[in-house]
Amino acid sequence: MIAVVGAGAWGTALANAMAAQEDVLIWAREPEVAASINETGANPLFLPDIPLSPRVRATTDLSDLAGIDLWLVVPPAQFLGRVLSAAPLEHRPTLILCAKGIEAGTHRLMAGVAAAVAPQSSLAVLSGPSFAAEVAKGLPTAVTLAAQTEAAAAALADRIARPTFRPYASDDVIGAEIGGAVKNVLAIACGVVIGAGLGENARAAIIARGFAEMTRFGLARGARAETLAGLSGLGDLVLTCGSTQSRNMRLGMALGEGQTAEQALAGKLSVAEGAATAPVLVEAAAAAHVDMPISAAVADLLAGRATVPEVVRRLLSRPLKSEGL
Repeated sequence: MIAVVGAGAWGTALANAMAAQEDVLIWAREPEVAASINETGANPLFLPDIPLSPRVRATTDLSDLAGIDLWLVVPPAQFLGRVLSAAPLEHRPTLILCAKGIEAGTHRLMAGVAAAVAPQSSLAVLSGPSFAAEVAKGLPTAVTLAAQTEAAAAALADRIARPTFRPYASDDVIGAEIGGAVKNVLAIACGVVIGAGLGENARAAIIARGFAEMTRFGLARGARAETLAGLSGLGDLVLTCGSTQSRNMRLGMALGEGQTAEQALAGKLSVAEGAATAPVLVEAAAAAHVDMPISAAVADLLAGRATVPEVVRRLLSRPLKSEGL
């Protein structure tokens, strides 16, 4: 049996994918979500119109996960530490971290957050281009699974691989995490471009120069360039900057159309992780002396410190330079 911690869209999708080969117990914070999964085999609140495998069962009691040796941990990034602190970790389950972000205040990536709460557990990170609905439907998906050693990652990849869900093993945990966190911020920027009617040329420029920002920051934090150019970096960036299935891109489109961040986020059940990550990323980049002008522009838009025309003028008036990182 596999445990999934978090019954949002991504957690539910992963549970359904894993249930192709073994039983899954998913923890839901919301009692109505757990009841719906158990009684109707669906999660209409977070993943509507997708039937779930009968091998997926739900609970609202974290203690029910005790004794399960492998957990996919999928709460929003800013709540990861809080959820794990309340979880039964005495039997040292292996934790595969599936949230993408940087913790506010500490600038820690998710593996750092989990290591502080669960120092005796083996940790891995799952990241890559993977819209929840497509994974839940069993459409072909390839991701990065990173652990401290490639052998450990390969063993876990073998455990969670499914006929249409293909994990590639890596020992670059930092690189896998940074790609997943930064691409959410850049997807907001691409959404702004589309919402403001700035054109496809501008979106392509944001993707390319945003990838340069991701690479600069990743290298400064100890990531490897080849990881950032792989599934968890460039692959995820292309996906989330190219489709309105991305919550982060939809948020950016609303900003580009003139809404405030408060208006764009009001009433949303699912989290656009880039909104929380952007200000933390800019702080962390400044601490590492890394220039990230696109990410800074997104943070300013979200905070209401600048308008779309102002950030566009700011980016276009930067001094000309060579194209390297």
